[in-house]
Amino acid sequence: MPNEIKKTSKINRRSALLGLGTSAGVLATAGILPGSLGFAQAQSSAPIKIGFQKHATGIGAAYGRWYGATTDAAVKRINDNGGINGRPVEVVVEDDGTDPGRGAEVLEKFANQHNCDVAFGTLFSHVVIGSAPRAGELKLPYFVVSEGHHVASGGLNRYTLQPGITDVKSQVISMAPFVADNLGKKVTMIFPDFAFGHDHRDFFSAAIEAQGGEVVAKIAIPPTETTFTRYFPSIPRETEVIYHVMVGPAVLTFVKELGEFFGPNRPELFGFIDSLEAVDIRSSGLEFLEGSYFWEGMPRHVQADQADYEKAYRAAVGVNERGASVDDEADVSTYAHMFGCWETLNIIKAGMESADYQGPQDRTKLIEAVEAMTDMPASEDHPQGDKVFNGKTHQTFGKQYISKVTDGRLVVEHTASIEDGRYEDEVDYTTQSF
Repeated sequence: MPNEIKKTSKINRRSALLGLGTSAGVLATAGILPGSLGFAQAQSSAPIKIGFQKHATGIGAAYGRWYGATTDAAVKRINDNGGINGRPVEVVVEDDGTDPGRGAEVLEKFANQHNCDVAFGTLFSHVVIGSAPRAGELKLPYFVVSEGHHVASGGLNRYTLQPGITDVKSQVISMAPFVADNLGKKVTMIFPDFAFGHDHRDFFSAAIEAQGGEVVAKIAIPPTETTFTRYFPSIPRETEVIYHVMVGPAVLTFVKELGEFFGPNRPELFGFIDSLEAVDIRSSGLEFLEGSYFWEGMPRHVQADQADYEKAYRAAVGVNERGASVDDEADVSTYAHMFGCWETLNIIKAGMESADYQGPQDRTKLIEAVEAMTDMPASEDHPQGDKVFNGKTHQTFGKQYISKVTDGRLVVEHTASIEDGRYEDEVDYTTQSF
């Protein structure tokens, strides 16, 4: 192994970006604008290949479609601005069927058939958990856009990183004080019966107890379930708040049946927007959601204080002010999650440029360069908001949003700070060998 690969990177994100800015200034002085060189000045003109592990089919298909659209928009922006290290970016797409077994097979194809530089994009936690060990065996950097605590818990490996989106543990720690102070302290949880849902169950139970509350019932539902009414009689009468986070193609059925079961005399509702991703809140039967609350990773509806960088991102991914496709208002995006693809691709770009990445022999240098990153200010690269990356745990921390359904719109009522969601490190991946 070359010495430069063995050596721990001393470059942090700030110095890397300053270096890139200096290079851009030199080019501008010479009358050459970034991007105008095309890809001719790179040491290699071959494209950098990013393997996109896409949930094109299975229960994650709605997410996969919008993760794909966001990925395409981000790569277009990167290539329009000169690519990465002067080389174009090419995305290689494989469908994992939202299935952990197929997920591992997809990584094998990226590494051995497509010769990809990195793998990227996975959302559903059971697919991440099923795929990450193979990424480690293949020594293929695996940038997941999931939310489970599986990365930061230390359960995976040094080749698996989650730098562009926060995890469930951080999210629920941020949300619990608002729930306890404003909605109630006796909570019934309804969640999907797999790793992502179990993270919600475990971390929110602890977080609400820390606020003097309690979870009075935990209702786990198979993620492939298509009807839900039979579960609702298990909700105790003492329940003050129903905490719901459902995923998959039947989410509209879930929220409709929840409303039909309770009628106007419902407990307070606090949901994760997962229960309504890709669903218009104005859909018939969802009127009962008026006045209820949702966690959002990124606010779906344009807010009164919309930043210019968010406006630019929204336009680039082709989404209107209500979070639907500009071409079809009935096609509602997964806006609270898909920003993670955009931001992760920009992080891969910054990491490769910091490491002077030339090919697979530089994969460890890339990982070390990303591990050295810390502050990620809100910008067109990071339109969801400010973030802080923890290189030891391979997990990012960011702002969280609580929105209230008001006149059929999701209006941000509370923004939790980065510090609200911080927790103690549970692993130090940087001590692990490659």
